[in-house]
Amino acid sequence: MKILALDTNHELLISGLRDAGFQVDENYHSPKEEIEKIISNYEGIIIRSRFPLDREFLTQAKKLKFIGRVGAGLENVDEKFATEQNIVLFNAPEGNRDSVAEHAVGMLLMLLHRLKIADNEVRNGIWKREENRGDELMGKTVGIIGYGNMGKAFAQRLKGFGVEVICYDILENIGDENARQVSLDELFEKTEILSLHTPQTPETTRMVDKNFIASFRNSFYLINTARGKSVVTKDLAEALISGKVKGACLDVHEYEKSSFENLLLEEIPEEFRYLIESEKVILAPHIAGWTHQSKEKLAQVILDKILAWKQKNG
Repeated sequence: MKILALDTNHELLISGLRDAGFQVDENYHSPKEEIEKIISNYEGIIIRSRFPLDREFLTQAKKLKFIGRVGAGLENVDEKFATEQNIVLFNAPEGNRDSVAEHAVGMLLMLLHRLKIADNEVRNGIWKREENRGDELMGKTVGIIGYGNMGKAFAQRLKGFGVEVICYDILENIGDENARQVSLDELFEKTEILSLHTPQTPETTRMVDKNFIASFRNSFYLINTARGKSVVTKDLAEALISGKVKGACLDVHEYEKSSFENLLLEEIPEEFRYLIESEKVILAPHIAGWTHQSKEKLAQVILDKILAWKQKNG
């Protein structure tokens, strides 16, 4: 069986597939149009986020049996059409959930305790104590939207901080010892820190807009390590200015390229410039799930899933 690897990953993935008897060809640079001309030769694809595997692309993949996406989400794959074509989809949220959870906690503590600001001031010879008085995490209610691999890992990391953790998800009965599942109304009523752990879907795209923000009884802190397009940047900036949102930790951004490799900005919009300049905001370049350990774990998860599929299907 022939597999085409379209993105570089940890070397254990390619070597493991070859050891299992697969022929793996690597093509990390040809444009999508060139790949479309040869994809009919392959039964499997390994990809991260290099380009979308849309209906047009998948139509050319006449022999394709599976797609392994070395990451958490599948938004760069036309899932509906792939399913119609009996193409099996593998992703690996188990591989970087620990990294995402730690990153979310780290960004939150940086924001609450003004660590980025204080560090920069001390480096510049500025010594301010009262101005850098922080806000404790203990005693607050943390609301999580999306209680899958990422949400559960984040809730687990919050144990020991003395917080109440509640979660909302479209699936029922998935709360556990680390988070109590609640209705959306209760989430709006109680949340003081909101963390997003949702995939990119039509329902979550532009979900956090001015109406959504206004639904919260309390002013709150926002953490987004999920997908940038879930948050309307303009509405977030306005909420930060008004104080409805007390601060934001943003690892992902509305203006990211679909490959996640850069910001899709020739001219920075006013609202994004506000985020860049605001002391209320911590920013990162989509690296929450981007550790040395997660790179290996993501590859291992995809390898294990493909090998299990191969064993089951002969």
